[in-house]
Amino acid sequence: MIPASILRRRLRAARSALSPTEQRNHARALARSLGKQAIFLRAHRIGIYWSTNGEIDPFPLLRLAHARHKRGFLPVLRPYPRGKLWFLPHQLGEPLVNNRFGIPEPRLRNRRIRLPWALDLLLIPLVGFDAAGNRLGMGGGYYDRTLAYLRRHRRWRRPRLIGIAHECQRVEALTPNPWDMPLDLVVTETRIYMRRGRTPGGQGSRMIIPVETSGWPGQG
Repeated sequence: MIPASILRRRLRAARSALSPTEQRNHARALARSLGKQAIFLRAHRIGIYWSTNGEIDPFPLLRLAHARHKRGFLPVLRPYPRGKLWFLPHQLGEPLVNNRFGIPEPRLRNRRIRLPWALDLLLIPLVGFDAAGNRLGMGGGYYDRTLAYLRRHRRWRRPRLIGIAHECQRVEALTPNPWDMPLDLVVTETRIYMRRGRTPGGQGSRMIIPVETSGWPGQG
């Protein structure tokens, strides 16, 4: 098994090697595909992220969401306790400020904070993924800690968790940690992978069904 640190380095290099044209085309193709699915069409409050270091850009999907009168939310680092995220509404063109990692986020001042269970759908960045719905993140654990309530309260169903990535970020298999939250879907520029079952941490999870985006039936 390749150590996670080495795997992260390889996968980040692979996505960063994509040309600007490939990056734009992948983001648009992903938005067209996911934008047709019932899981997106039924959602009203959608959490996205600001892409960095070759991550696939979710903003074409945000534009589509706004055109359909949905609301988009960006993550904000919680000042206390540290290590978790809040979500604030974001409109295209609104000014942002850099957090301590240099990632743009909305200003906290005079904004209504949303906790994750107020969202219908959460698009999650990743470094790598496998066909069992496991996600390899940057290693900071922000999303896992923020979403830990889904493990403690199994009846919670919000938000639905969708990992979005370039197809080149798929790996053969990942070994999940006990605290890792599996994804409901993984969407790339060419395929949608759907996980059967919703058991956290990979325990009891079945294989994601890979479906060519052109043939996806639109069920959510």
